[in-house]
Amino acid sequence: MPKVVFDIETRGFEGSELDPIIKESLIKNVVSEEEQADVLARTGLLPISGEVVAIAMLNPDTGKGKIYFQAPESENKNYEQSGVEFIVATEKEILEKFWLDIKFYDQIITYNGRGFDVPFIIFRSIALGIKPTKNLMPYRYSSKDHFDILDQLTFYGAFRKFSLEVLCRAFNIKNPKEEGVSGLAINELFKNKDYQTIAEYCMRDVVATKELYEKVKAFIEI
Repeated sequence: MPKVVFDIETRGFEGSELDPIIKESLIKNVVSEEEQADVLARTGLLPISGEVVAIAMLNPDTGKGKIYFQAPESENKNYEQSGVEFIVATEKEILEKFWLDIKFYDQIITYNGRGFDVPFIIFRSIALGIKPTKNLMPYRYSSKDHFDILDQLTFYGAFRKFSLEVLCRAFNIKNPKEEGVSGLAINELFKNKDYQTIAEYCMRDVVATKELYEKVKAFIEI
């Protein structure tokens, strides 16, 4: 059965990029300037105020993968590293290529894909007029089509949630944040045109997700 692990990175719109009506809706119930600044620093967590800057995909059986990433106004070019293709694209192209690829896999594997990655991808695809090619949100209480590790290890919300970083530590997996990058740094990296760092961090997240999947699958896929 063809499988794929995937993860996305997003960034929030800033300044004139952020629609004033959307900005007003985000901060309308926020009183202090400090709280407003905090809300506006997290615009990349919402598809109405942010966009996809990278999608990494990895076949856990072959170790082959692809990552599509934005690199506007830069000299970044496509390259390959350890069996993974790094491909420069616009957000629209990233999503178009993702939907072309994902339809060939029977099982998708994510960490919080149902709670973040998939809704974000679908929302941005609607905004850009890109038609999905596969149902990424099948019946929740089965891991056959979409194995969301967070869903599985919280027993569908019955147990406490842990971050991917914490579970990597608990199960002796290399932490994707060990090299000093986290999701909260994406806006700053994008602003500084450090696109390759974003792409490689996204792939490290996918590798960690794959290794976590391999640790837990035998205890869940019974």
